[in-house]
Amino acid sequence: MDKVTGNSDRGPARSAPRDSLFLLTSLSTPDGVDLGKARVRNLSATGLMADCERAIPAGTRLCLELRGVGAVEGAVAWSRDDKIGVAFDAPIDPQLARKPVAKGVSRQALPDYLRTSSITRR
Repeated sequence: MDKVTGNSDRGPARSAPRDSLFLLTSLSTPDGVDLGKARVRNLSATGLMADCERAIPAGTRLCLELRGVGAVEGAVAWSRDDKIGVAFDAPIDPQLARKPVAKGVSRQALPDYLRTSSITRR
């Protein structure tokens, strides 16, 4: 597939709602060839948009690890300079990427502003 061209900074139409966030991940081909690091900008159940260290052509098969989600496979649906859009092979739950990664965090380990306190009124 050729590189998508045009004046718009958007890729093809999406079928799932997107969630803006910043996640770092490493990209590789299914056979383990390193394609560099990427910064995930938008994430949905069916795909993502990312800024990459280098251009990756449309049609390239990818494997990546998403925090909270795990290993994900897909293909580059569009490519423009160092930005790519990836269509996943199978849907994911994008909200898992937003959950804290620490397990067993006690209430006391949380910063004050994240703790909820019960205020007793007299």
